Amino acid sequence: MGLLDLFIASTIPVLKVLLITALGTFLALDRVDILREDARKHVNNVVFYVFNPALVASKLAETVTYESIVKLWFMPLNILITFIIGSILGWILVQFTRPPPHIRGLIVGCCAAGNLGNMFLIMIPAVCKEKGSPFGAPDVCQSYGLAYVSFSMAIGAIYLWSYVYNIVRASAAGTTIESTRLITGQSSRESSTAELGSCTEPLLPSKEPLASEHRIDQYALPRTKQIEMEDSGNKQLLSKLLGNINWKTVFAPSTTGAIVGFMIGLIPYIRKILIGGDAPLHVIQDTASLLGDGAIPTLTLILGGNLLKGLEGSGMQKSIIVGIMVARYIALPIIGIFIVKVRLGFIPADPLYQFVLLLQFAVPPAMNMGVITQLFGAGETECSVIMLWAYALASISLTLWSTLFMFLI
Repeated sequence: MGLLDLFIASTIPVLKVLLITALGTFLALDRVDILREDARKHVNNVVFYVFNPALVASKLAETVTYESIVKLWFMPLNILITFIIGSILGWILVQFTRPPPHIRGLIVGCCAAGNLGNMFLIMIPAVCKEKGSPFGAPDVCQSYGLAYVSFSMAIGAIYLWSYVYNIVRASAAGTTIESTRLITGQSSRESSTAELGSCTEPLLPSKEPLASEHRIDQYALPRTKQIEMEDSGNKQLLSKLLGNINWKTVFAPSTTGAIVGFMIGLIPYIRKILIGGDAPLHVIQDTASLLGDGAIPTLTLILGGNLLKGLEGSGMQKSIIVGIMVARYIALPIIGIFIVKVRLGFIPADPLYQFVLLLQFAVPPAMNMGVITQLFGAGETECSVIMLWAYALASISLTLWSTLFMFLI
């Protein structure tokens, strides 16, 4: 297969995404006024609570089996590596650029979370159908490809909504707290000064406290007291860590959908009832699949509508945008080639499987970053600018990297 054929096979899927994105931008224009800002927020909620869970659950239920799980064991680790390395790159970028606090979580999230679902669901079937594809017969390629993509989408959704969601949430919450302190700080200091000025009692007691007023632990043996203090400190630290986790978001709708999909796919009895044309309750699976099919075009249209803010600009530092592009389109793909190709026999020699693993390092930031920023109302405009540049450059970057990946495998 020639290099030109590989290039064409890589270009077609990216062009499909760009065309739908351009339509979303057109619908959001003032003179068209279909995808207005309030409309995008309402549709975002529908995608978050209905379309995404249905998509993840239906695709996993159809394609995941015990055999595929055994073969795909490395994929969750591979995705975790992309999130960890991306987070490190994002943290380094934050240290160098010193952005406003409310977008620090957004920057780390955009570097960490790639588009592991929607982009793959468009790209992989298109690559399989394209003439001259290096992955064999189109039907076989598409069947295996959907299994790989569904698993990638489910694992990516779990990491996104349990990890990145909480990073952005913490960043937005920290900004709110800081703003409240700035507003109330002056009045609090004035109040404290007034209270100190009117105080007539000495700040320290004039007499030694009686022995009975001492705490019991003051008379404990030094070693016993140290152990008790360490145990108390460890318990407080554990309680603080567990208390800071938003457990509701760990089991976000997409994560719940992934759990349901795994249960249906891996439990034979439930699978026989729901999956297949002869299944008694196949109408449930068909309905979930029908809802899930609406997630990809809807998310892509919303992305296009959100990009309109990016066209208007937000005064973002150019260094932030450049840093995110370098992290996602240069550093991560190079690291991915090293990890996947120097695999030490851990990864099966299936070319399509390796291609999906490599692509997980090269895709643009997750579209759901826009959903997350709109849910918190923090960094929406900045996210639009990042997405504008990310998906504009994806047409070049993803095409070139896809061509190279196909050549390597």
